[in-house]
Amino acid sequence: MSKELYPLKLTPVCKEIIWGGERLKSEFGKSAPFDKIAESWELTVRPDGMNVIENGIYAGMTLSEYLSSDEKFPLLIKLIDACDRLSIQVHPDDEYAQKFEGEFGKTEVWYIVDALPGSRLIWGLKDYSPSKFRSALENGTLEEHMNYVEVKKGDVFFIPSGCVHAIGAGILIAEIQQSSNVTYRVYDYMRRDKNGKLRELHVEKALDVIVDFTPDEIEALRFSNGRGDYSIVNCKYFSVDKYDLTEPISLSADKSFIHLLCLDGEGYVGDQPIKKGDGYLIPKGLSVEVSGNLSVIASKMN
Repeated sequence: MSKELYPLKLTPVCKEIIWGGERLKSEFGKSAPFDKIAESWELTVRPDGMNVIENGIYAGMTLSEYLSSDEKFPLLIKLIDACDRLSIQVHPDDEYAQKFEGEFGKTEVWYIVDALPGSRLIWGLKDYSPSKFRSALENGTLEEHMNYVEVKKGDVFFIPSGCVHAIGAGILIAEIQQSSNVTYRVYDYMRRDKNGKLRELHVEKALDVIVDFTPDEIEALRFSNGRGDYSIVNCKYFSVDKYDLTEPISLSADKSFIHLLCLDGEGYVGDQPIKKGDGYLIPKGLSVEVSGNLSVIASKMN
């Protein structure tokens, strides 16, 4: 029996992590039983986070129940509020992750929703060699080997698997990634968790998977599947378009679902209202008109 197709409004899954802030509550309307929200998982079909449908005849159904597929769902989309800096980390590629973790690898893209003046992130390395990297860890000088980039609202950073990276304090990000939580943490500023323990590091695995990309190599991977007028990424795994709308547009989920995340303003997805912070899943096979005065990012699988 075929499903009724309509835009599915999804309830996000909020996560408490020690570096989180208050902006996802105060500005994006997220709610949680804890004070500070680090991450709001806007599209997730995982044991550690599952969206629930809010609207229509499938209201109350989990996204996993709605999809009713044995295939692992490929995409994870988050809003991230970094009140403090995140650990320096790296993610493995598919081959390594499947062999050692039983997971997808993790390629991701960051869209900078907002950033305090002077905010920086880490995007790649300078003067890398495994021996230098290991010595810097032992000597406490690892930060000197990082490539720091000052960021502003609207910037985009593509993070292929193998690229060392870290989000800095004062940055709010929309992150689109492969659905994987495999993260190898290489440095965490001697920070302790809520139980007073140092967070686990994964140095040896990180050294196995680090790739010393050049900016040109990252850019080539970012648009390896082509580049359209609204593209912020179109890579092997997924594509993401950014729209700042004052006139209606039509979106067709002909080959893949489309996930819409509203970053600002308000309007409609078909006849469903959408406002800042809302996320909708347009099921495969459905075409909709998106209208209003709003900024949205539209993500789908390649």
